[in-house]
Amino acid sequence: MTQIFAADGAAVPVTVIAAGPCVVVQRRTGARDGYDSVQLGLVEDRPQRRVTKPMAGHFKRAGVNPVRRLEEFAIATGEEWQEGDQVKASIFQENEHVDVVGTSKGKGFQGVVKRHGFRGGRATHGSMFHRAPGSIGGSSWPSRVFPGMKAGGRMGGARVTTKNLLVVKVDEERNLIFVRGAVPGATNGYVAIRRAKRG
Repeated sequence: MTQIFAADGAAVPVTVIAAGPCVVVQRRTGARDGYDSVQLGLVEDRPQRRVTKPMAGHFKRAGVNPVRRLEEFAIATGEEWQEGDQVKASIFQENEHVDVVGTSKGKGFQGVVKRHGFRGGRATHGSMFHRAPGSIGGSSWPSRVFPGMKAGGRMGGARVTTKNLLVVKVDEERNLIFVRGAVPGATNGYVAIRRAKRG
């Protein structure tokens, strides 16, 4: 994350995303597959070396070099993408809203205070109840713990979608997209950007 300055001098917090270039590896159509979408591959500086024979044939049929990351995106009716076409950051416009999908930072096993925001007990007057969850089920009834009870456990490392982020700036030469606010995941992580479904 960084910040850029708007025309009126206001500091805008932004996340800089390197968006491609990507290449269309497969085009799915309603007539053949039952729905319309494209499978995009992210072109990186490091080429993919360990390619299985089935995947090598998949890339060869599209006429593209093997890539490490593949992601499928639904497309609107009327959008014409063909296998081998390049998709760059220029498909997004300034002041457009996008959804960013990524994998959140994994935080390991955490208790209920950090994981679910429980208040915890008092810290003084001889209290020995500080960060525990309290009662999780009655003894006589229901004599069990209901499914879905908030408890300690593994936190993070899940698929997260941040919705309706504003595109502040698009650098077409370097394929960079500046979106207002934070996106899920760690620095240098992989995210998928799509046009906002709502909002």
